[in-house]
Amino acid sequence: MTSKVSAAQDTSLERVVIIGFGNMGRALARGLLRRPNTSLFVADKLLQPSAEELHAQGLDPKRIQWIDTKDSHALPKNSGNGPVTYVIATKPQNLAEVMTKWRVHLTHAPKETVVISILAGIPTLEIEALLGLEIPVIRAMPNIAATVDQAATVLAGGRYAETPHLERAKRIFDAVGRTWISAEEHLNAVTGLSGSGPAYIYMVIEALSDGGVKMGLSRQLSLELATQTVIGAGILVRDTKTHPAVLRDQVTTPGGTTISAIHELERHGLRAMLIQAVVTATRKSALLLQKAVAKKTK
Repeated sequence: MTSKVSAAQDTSLERVVIIGFGNMGRALARGLLRRPNTSLFVADKLLQPSAEELHAQGLDPKRIQWIDTKDSHALPKNSGNGPVTYVIATKPQNLAEVMTKWRVHLTHAPKETVVISILAGIPTLEIEALLGLEIPVIRAMPNIAATVDQAATVLAGGRYAETPHLERAKRIFDAVGRTWISAEEHLNAVTGLSGSGPAYIYMVIEALSDGGVKMGLSRQLSLELATQTVIGAGILVRDTKTHPAVLRDQVTTPGGTTISAIHELERHGLRAMLIQAVVTATRKSALLLQKAVAKKTK
């Protein structure tokens, strides 16, 4: 069963290396840099952004240390300053290339080193095999809401990951939202639900907004009403811990407008379509490993 873990407060220095500086890497960086006890390192094969670009994205360039992977002296070492956590935030198809490059640097890493992967569809066993090391590996599935500190993230530990390693990973992802820990067998389903889920909700917001426009509301007002309605409904479920069906019944009066609309949604299969969307995305997530392995063997 999925459980939400409450990690203990840690005042020691958090030393994090983010490998890959795309949307998720930058979101994690922003969240972590709000913590005074974080020492942040970034490695990316693209050119280092300018100070102006980083400032525009809410990042303090003075607190980011850029790593040249060809220079082993530039890498942080485990020491009395705190252990090092590596977060792989690249694309799944680049897995083999990234692991080959970083395996050299991690060969002599102490036990306290942890590797976290946010690569969709790639199990910890595959990462462990590519590293060829008995090192704690944790698989994480956050979503794009990390960019506004509202991510839903689920973590799963590999063979060598223990509770302290998972708690360290949880502290990192708690910087950009809420975090749960689950068995790794559920991570593809997590990808299909919360990983891809924002896209489904964007379509719901867009459709509701279009409905408002069709019935005479301005585009701006319609979009704002649709957005706030989705936000408010979600917060009600989260904060009241009430089943959505119960909350739905609270706004469904006999013979009223809501029950008429619900009947129409059921008639067109909204519920079945959303369920199938999660199923399809889950199956696609499982296929990502096959593509990554195929690219590795070419």
